[in-house]
Amino acid sequence: QVQLVESGGGLVQAGGSLRLSCAASGFTFTRYAMGWFRQAPGKEREFMCGISKISSSTFYEDSVKGRFTISRDNAKNTVYLQTYSLKPEDTAVYYCAARLSYGTWSAKNEYDYWGQGVQVTVSS
Repeated sequence: QVQLVESGGGLVQAGGSLRLSCAASGFTFTRYAMGWFRQAPGKEREFMCGISKISSSTFYEDSVKGRFTISRDNAKNTVYLQTYSLKPEDTAVYYCAARLSYGTWSAKNEYDYWGQGVQVTVSS
């Protein structure tokens, strides 16, 4: 069955970094663009960044541009999120998602598959 499994989250001090991974299985990974979202307590799930099927293009929301980097390894069916200079306001559950169709990166309803999420907590 289709699975997206995030890992690499945890507790980190402000200014630190984490590398999140999302391992995909059960579908043809190279046919899907991938995105990372996050959801803080009491807030809507928000889009952070996306990467096209063969890494030819990436897109970042302003809130993470310059601090986060999305990448993918199609040989390993894995997408990554490297985070730098983390802030307490980056505390959230982080989700990866896969989309088959072209459209609006930030549109949650355009994604076909979602992971279960991984907690990232940034202490001040």
